[in-house]
Amino acid sequence: MNTKLFQELESVVSTFKFDSITSDRKAILQPLIDFIQDKHHTQSDVRLNLICTHNSRRSHLSQVWAQTAAAYYGIKNVFCYSGGTEATALFPVVAETLRQSGFKIQVIAEGKNPIYAIKYSDNEHPVIGFSKTYDNEFNPSGAFAAIMTCSQADGGCPFISGAEKRIPITFDDPKAFDNTPEQAEKYQERSLQIATEMFYVFSQIK
Repeated sequence: MNTKLFQELESVVSTFKFDSITSDRKAILQPLIDFIQDKHHTQSDVRLNLICTHNSRRSHLSQVWAQTAAAYYGIKNVFCYSGGTEATALFPVVAETLRQSGFKIQVIAEGKNPIYAIKYSDNEHPVIGFSKTYDNEFNPSGAFAAIMTCSQADGGCPFISGAEKRIPITFDDPKAFDNTPEQAEKYQERSLQIATEMFYVFSQIK
């Protein structure tokens, strides 16, 4: 059963164009499609740990959009996590960018590393967003795919303990535009690229 997203979020999703994804990029996404398809076929849990250096931007965007895409396409037993090679904090512009796409976001703990509840639908569990290392106890210790969302983490982390499969799907860092007039636009652009690709991935699961 497909999950009904918040109306504003549904409107954003309706604008995604899968034909905007190049054939080279689709080839990069294929191993993730294969991993999810294999698990779905055997009715096994699908655990995805989306990993970047600081777990502050790209890995969170990827986690949130992947979990939303799984719900949207009715793919059951998908559990998306995120982590870094070090912990910092979820960058506030990321939360704001997701809010502008129609997510409902609540700060459930303040501090240097705030904890966010990020909802995409009335009756689904929120995604819990905060910065942590990929091997934090909050994340799975085995039977997951490690999705490397930045080349720095991919290059600097040759071994991810417990990962069944390691899949590099790297995105350009919007951090390059922090404190510039283009900041909001570039974060939105990166968020929508990640969203389109994650929705494409889950649209391929039969």
